[in-house]
Amino acid sequence: MAPKVSKADKKIAYDKKLCNLLDEYTQVLVAVADNVGSTQLQNIRSALRGDSVVLMGKNTMMKRSIRIHSENTGNKAILALIDLLVGNVGLIFTKGDLKEVTEEVAKFK
Repeated sequence: MAPKVSKADKKIAYDKKLCNLLDEYTQVLVAVADNVGSTQLQNIRSALRGDSVVLMGKNTMMKRSIRIHSENTGNKAILALIDLLVGNVGLIFTKGDLKEVTEEVAKFK
């Protein structure tokens, strides 16, 4: 049996993943995920696979990671994301056209 991973280790891994995505991708789409089922979310992830990444998480963790990443890199533009992290939201990172990604997500309504 694999050793159990602590909450602190999970938070560190999540922070690292979010920071890597903020560095790698040029555009971020904030998607409201209220009344979205797990099957629907998995279908969206599979449709976007390849050019986009969907990241869900706790708002406080996302806000903290964004603040720290902004301080470390000096990129103040990403601080605008913090105001949008209200309620049940997910971040969709993409290098492609935001309109195409929005249309692809809308197919699964």
